[in-house]
Amino acid sequence: MTVTSHRDPPPSSGMTPAHGTDSVDPLEQLGRSFKSAMAAVRRLRGRETQRPGELSFAQYSLLFGLVDGGQKSVRELAFAADLAPASVTQMLESLAAMGLVERVRSEGDKRVVLTSLTERGSALLAERRALLQPRWRDALAEFSDDELRTAAVVLDRLRDAFYGMADSGQPEVDGPRVTAGA
Repeated sequence: MTVTSHRDPPPSSGMTPAHGTDSVDPLEQLGRSFKSAMAAVRRLRGRETQRPGELSFAQYSLLFGLVDGGQKSVRELAFAADLAPASVTQMLESLAAMGLVERVRSEGDKRVVLTSLTERGSALLAERRALLQPRWRDALAEFSDDELRTAAVVLDRLRDAFYGMADSGQPEVDGPRVTAGA
């Protein structure tokens, strides 16, 4: 087994468009790529504790959920960041103590606490976006606007399919099943 550093790209699965995928079933290829992308996100989230003194991926996800300038409830933020509401509450308390968010009770329902970004939080997100935006654009630069829109539609459909599975009572899955040896 080979161990790679967190800066090394994962070994190529040979499934990228540059490696000739015409003989692979497109749905199977999409399934493999989807599972691989989800695994990369899980690894990124798993490294959160390895960077003391920095905000975690989950904390940034919460903050980015507030970037539109509005106020959001814990429930809304938990859903957007794919976190448990109890975890979100703890994180928001920490982020408020750091001066990145402001929390106030809702006028309409005193049980609900609404969160918004402070100026300091907005500035931090602008810095983070300035670091990440070039990487995002570079990773997707070779694709046309139409291809990116198609990719967005595909991801939205996958999201809806997974929500549909959850709503129908079917067991949750990691992604499309891939045959043995895949």
